[in-house]
Amino acid sequence: MPFTPPDFAQPPLDAAPDARFVPAPADGVLPEGFFSTTNLPTYVRVDGRWRLPREPRMDSAIVRADDGELWVREGRRVRKGDAVAVGTAEDGTEGLFVHTRAFLGATEEAEFQFMSSEVSREKPIDYAQMAELLVDERARGGYIVWVAGPALVHSRARADMVWFIEQGFVQAFLAGNAVAVHDIEAAMFGTTLGMTATGQPSRGGHGVHMRAINRVRGAGSIPAAVASGAITSGIMHALVRREVPFVLCGSIRDDGPLPEVITDAVAAQDAMRRHAIRATMSILIATALHAIATGNMLPAFVQDPDGTLRELPTICVDSSEFVVSKLKDRGTHQAFGVVTNAQDFLHILRLFVERALDARMRAGGVA
Repeated sequence: MPFTPPDFAQPPLDAAPDARFVPAPADGVLPEGFFSTTNLPTYVRVDGRWRLPREPRMDSAIVRADDGELWVREGRRVRKGDAVAVGTAEDGTEGLFVHTRAFLGATEEAEFQFMSSEVSREKPIDYAQMAELLVDERARGGYIVWVAGPALVHSRARADMVWFIEQGFVQAFLAGNAVAVHDIEAAMFGTTLGMTATGQPSRGGHGVHMRAINRVRGAGSIPAAVASGAITSGIMHALVRREVPFVLCGSIRDDGPLPEVITDAVAAQDAMRRHAIRATMSILIATALHAIATGNMLPAFVQDPDGTLRELPTICVDSSEFVVSKLKDRGTHQAFGVVTNAQDFLHILRLFVERALDARMRAGGVA
């Protein structure tokens, strides 16, 4: 959806007071009545001027730095004495304005309609539009963040994921231990959790992923295993060879884990956040927890270098409507839901991206 800017010349914004800031009482503690942020464009009135804080996200606070810059910061990052915006009104009457109509469109009740739900396996998927978004984002030098679950590997979508990495459509890859483990197992042994490429269990296959983990731990790291020739194909191999950053976050059920897996949940969140801050597009595939975690860190919009705002394209793919709906219910309303399996999605999306690139080349453009 196009961005609709607020009209600050209209009431109550025209006569709004400056926002109030109160010192944080202690490290990691926000003052009572602090303003809790959303992922929508939020304007703060300071010295009679409406300003956008940097690094927006939901479930955080607005901090004014000593140099006057405004930042959105998680409560745990706030230090004693930091100037924190306070107020509960979001309509500008307290100097804080959440622009809810920026991308959400009209809020009036619509007429009764069939097939009006936003997420359904019965509705058509516009792969052509998604392909154009991807191609445009790469062309403008955007930062496309991919978030994946292990079903992406088990469903035999590895080759298509590798293609997107090698073609420059991946600027960061966020996942858990399992995605990397099963991808590396497939590279080393041709199985994932002992399952062959035809979907059949292999004899003694239950322990194969542990052998893959052990080889990588023996090498010291995933990049070292790639450099030594222990890993010669797959997603992790492509990420390393293309020097695309990846973040692997641990969980209590992890085997191993691999050397790069961050087992401290707060440190893992920080590592993911470093990429969420830069994201200009995000694709979330077959992972409920990682998708919601990333969605909570993403703003609903991108601010381009010229200062203009646009919606941050967010595509959530899962075989269940529940996961896509839950992501939207947790505040990531800009997410476009695709109810299908990872293999079909990546394979079809690749075909449409290849068509879009070919069409641009034939039109004399730069793909």
